[in-house]
Amino acid sequence: MYRLNGHIAVLALAGTLSACSPQAQDEIARSAARSALTPVVADTFPGVPLEPTLDCLIDNANAQQIRALAADAVIGPTESTVQIARDIASKPETLRCLAAEGLPALMRRGGS
Repeated sequence: MYRLNGHIAVLALAGTLSACSPQAQDEIARSAARSALTPVVADTFPGVPLEPTLDCLIDNANAQQIRALAADAVIGPTESTVQIARDIASKPETLRCLAAEGLPALMRRGGS
C-alpha cells in the first residue's frame, strides 16, 4: 500500500509541475529536492552547517539528480537519496563551494 501511495504522490507532483512555467517547475523541484536532502545531510554529515551545505548540494546537482531528489521528497528519503547526496558532494565544484561557503559558516559557529 505504501508503495502505491508513493507512486500516486509522485504522479501528483508531476501533474502539478506540468502546469507550471519552466522557471516555476525548477523552483518547485529544487525546493522539493532540498527538503529530501535536509534529513540526509543532518544524519549523514552531522556537524556541518546545514543551510550552506544544502545550498552547495542543490546548486551543483544536475537536472536528473534534482528530479530524483524531488521524487524522494514525496515518498521520503531512501538509500538512493543518500547516494545522490554523496555523488553531488564528491563533485569538485561542490567541494569548492563547501570550502568557500560551508567552512566559514562552520568557523563562525565554532567561534560563537
